[in-house]
Amino acid sequence: MNGAIVCVGRLREKYYAAAAEEYQKRLSRFGKLEIVELSDLPEPANASDADRRRVMEKEGEGILSRLKPGDHVIALCIDGPQLDSPAFAARLAAYDLRGQRPVFVIGGSLGLSPQVIQRADEKLSLSSMTFPHQLARVLLLEQLYRACKINAGETYHK
Repeated sequence: MNGAIVCVGRLREKYYAAAAEEYQKRLSRFGKLEIVELSDLPEPANASDADRRRVMEKEGEGILSRLKPGDHVIALCIDGPQLDSPAFAARLAAYDLRGQRPVFVIGGSLGLSPQVIQRADEKLSLSSMTFPHQLARVLLLEQLYRACKINAGETYHK
């Protein structure tokens, strides 16, 4: 599986960084996964809706600048469809068969800008619960690894 994760914010806590590093190492035998970290912008104190929109738009501009025209962009959004692991694995296999490069986008604490959502080819939800973007990245990496194992016909603990 060759693809990318474009995310706002870096992994600050050591335990998130260690988990992400472990899954990236495991995934490396299945292809090249590029991780693009963009700076998360601070939300001003007592931010208005307009302030929040400006932050999201600025972060969105950074995300859009890292996407290539042929990328198949998957926006991680709480209102996207949820897939079980076998269905997610099948979707990854379909991208590969079509020669598409999946690029998963994880927004910052305010979410993704409307411009990024509009550019996305599809949405995906990891859960109807809300997670910090650092944890969302680890969850996504784990599911990518699980999907690669499923697609390779290998066992993976349930």
